[in-house]
Amino acid sequence: MGKYKQSDYELLRRRCVELDLAGWKQGPIAQALGLTQGWVSQTLKKYRQQGVTALQWRKPTGAPTRLTRDQLQQLVDELNKGAQHHGFTGAVWTRPRVNEVIKKLFGVSYDPSQVGRLLKKAGWSRQKPQAKARQQDGHAVAQWRQERVAELKKSTA
Repeated sequence: MGKYKQSDYELLRRRCVELDLAGWKQGPIAQALGLTQGWVSQTLKKYRQQGVTALQWRKPTGAPTRLTRDQLQQLVDELNKGAQHHGFTGAVWTRPRVNEVIKKLFGVSYDPSQVGRLLKKAGWSRQKPQAKARQQDGHAVAQWRQERVAELKKSTA
């Protein structure tokens, strides 16, 4: 079934019903359209129950959201207080940590893989550490390297 686009499914459903009304059996319909017999059976069942509206393509609905916009804002406010404020060691927010805060505040749990999506929806983005500290003193680093390399050369000789 993966060879069809979403918009093709309405046409397939209509053709399926046409062939059924013409006296075709489900097996030959499935074979002719390159679909499974189960798909044909479900399509015909929905058509018998709902009529023509069952054949129309509709965007699939997802699960209802578990957190409201206000709750997402409340979550962001809590996350802005920092991880240590919520009893975690260090300042880093991980998905499992965020999920623990969500559980504590709202009594719902998300799979950690979905926490990132939720944070993006709330306006939070993943923070990547910088390659080097902003306040790093380049001269001091060069001097340290020079002295340390000299020490290491002495200790291996």
